[in-house]
Amino acid sequence: GNVLATSVDATTVYANPKEVVDRSSTAQALADSLGGEASEYRDLLSQDTTFVYIKRKADVDVADALREKGLTGIYFIDDTKRVYPYGKVAGQVLGFVNVDGQGVSGLELYYDDILKGTPGRLVVQRGGKGIPIPGGTEVDEPAKDGQDIVISIDIDMQSYLEKRLAEGVGAVLMDASTGDLLAIASTPYFDPAAPSESEVGSDSLKPVTQAYEPGSIFKTVSMTALLETGSVSPDTTVFAPAGLAADEYVITDAHERGDMTMTARYVMQDSSNVGISLLVESHLGFAPLYDKIVTYGLNGATGIDYPGEAGGYLAPNVETWSQILKYNVTFGQGIATTPLQMTRFYGALVNDGVAVTPHLLLSKPQTGEVMTYESETIIENKAAIAPMISMLETVVEEGTGQGAAIEGYAVAGKTGTAQKGKREDLKWIVSFIGFAPVDNPQV
Repeated sequence: GNVLATSVDATTVYANPKEVVDRSSTAQALADSLGGEASEYRDLLSQDTTFVYIKRKADVDVADALREKGLTGIYFIDDTKRVYPYGKVAGQVLGFVNVDGQGVSGLELYYDDILKGTPGRLVVQRGGKGIPIPGGTEVDEPAKDGQDIVISIDIDMQSYLEKRLAEGVGAVLMDASTGDLLAIASTPYFDPAAPSESEVGSDSLKPVTQAYEPGSIFKTVSMTALLETGSVSPDTTVFAPAGLAADEYVITDAHERGDMTMTARYVMQDSSNVGISLLVESHLGFAPLYDKIVTYGLNGATGIDYPGEAGGYLAPNVETWSQILKYNVTFGQGIATTPLQMTRFYGALVNDGVAVTPHLLLSKPQTGEVMTYESETIIENKAAIAPMISMLETVVEEGTGQGAAIEGYAVAGKTGTAQKGKREDLKWIVSFIGFAPVDNPQV
């Protein structure tokens, strides 16, 4: 119900340089009304042509004031321009249009064919010296308005989310039962009203367009696959040495510990790389894990209605994987996903195993069309869901995710860290994904 982008009346100012008698005084008058330098307008008025744009999509009141000056050779066309009432808020979602009204990024690009309507044609008849013939201007084809679209973004959530995100951060809030994206953003932000003043690449939603190594939030994928076998429960134990040899490498956990026997619940709670690697090796196998990752939709795009979605990556031919890669994949390294893909998977945990298509478009009010989106059951053994959620609650209550606890709410989720590079200031990508309240998840 909130207008996030709309077109308003504007006026395009143009000139027939061949009609302009005093270029200097006309240029100064244009500069006084429209801003800019008189020299720039004088250059335009000096061109050997009968048509040149002076100002595209000027404010109507500014153009009306200029019109009153009665400048010879200066003409006006009714036009429209795109405005964004909430400024930068949701700018990456909305995208922007160019001066000709064509969508360039975001939903302005993705739904351009719906939003832009049909352009009209303006025919101006001129005599031999380029002078318009009185009464000779006619509109052959009037423009036809495009359609409105209603999207799922909750502008209050979106605004609050954008206020909270630090530099280099992205976030997604989704209704897991419908796939409605309530808020989604990444820094730095983008101003659709001033694209040239925004940072390069800021118009893209990185949770959609950039894949990365998810790290330990991926342990939930491996554990769900294990629980689906029916041979593993939260109480299943595994002996986890302090270090696990793999090829010429040694896998360790994020913090130092000695050899120990741990339960599957503790593997999640303490985010043990060694523990999840050995559980998968002993109770599932790496080829079946690969098949589950594919079934869960984590190696392909989600189908979101947003341009430039990145797909995941999972090396094919498990039989050719090195031992270190086999272990690494169990805890989210050596594989690439997007935050949106992971959101879709976690959403299935609270939606009875059914994964929805994340989306932004809800309806087209002029036609009355309400959009429907595909969903699929990706967790086939639904008996795996309750114990998985229980373990994720423990992560927040007693484990690595205690920082995500919210007083008065039961929160379930998983932390993740993935190595980013060798520079100390770029060492880790840190993430958290979860849902609340657990008994009736809303987000």
